[in-house]
Amino acid sequence: GGRFRNPGVQVASMADFDGKFHYCRAVYRDNPRGDGGGWSTDYPSADTNLMIRFSELTKAPVGFDASGYPQHLVVPLTSDELFRCPFIMMQEVGALYLTDEDAARLRLYLLKGGFLWVDDFWGSYAWSVWEEEIQKAFPPNEFPIVDLPADHPILRMLFEVSSVPQIPAINSWFSLGGGTSERGADSAEVHTRAILDPNGRVMLLMTHNTDVSDSWE
Repeated sequence: GGRFRNPGVQVASMADFDGKFHYCRAVYRDNPRGDGGGWSTDYPSADTNLMIRFSELTKAPVGFDASGYPQHLVVPLTSDELFRCPFIMMQEVGALYLTDEDAARLRLYLLKGGFLWVDDFWGSYAWSVWEEEIQKAFPPNEFPIVDLPADHPILRMLFEVSSVPQIPAINSWFSLGGGTSERGADSAEVHTRAILDPNGRVMLLMTHNTDVSDSWE
């Protein structure tokens, strides 16, 4: 199975939760055949930036410490602290590996009302790795992956999201001369996909860049 990367990062404790919004970054194991940078990609800059922007654009209370720094949290899938996070985020899940325990805990968390957003994974190979791993928790005959239509409520509740743009790494953007597809034709289109719970709630949101002719469709 996979191994953890950066084990020295301080993980969340129950005392860190104060009823406010925290960016909860879910820790996952590296897949030996994976594609991507792993769970710590863009840590902690993405975490702090999202919390700051969220505090500016909504009236929801956001967790900041006494100095005004965002209190972002790192949470393993197997920890009890996971269930204190209404929202968790995973980056570059083309590098994800789930043990049976990881899969069972993630499934329980999401079915109990949690929400996972996965992002920043590019191309058909990264998608195939992610798809195989997430099916350990949500077999496709029971929980199929679906494309969300542009008029879905999740894209209309706070802002009207007319399209989901590609956001490449800055070095990729420079090397591509202003292009946004990090893998060329293999990541030419953004897909907004989801797994729904039995009541139709989006419990797992996937924003992924791949070829329009990938094998999933």
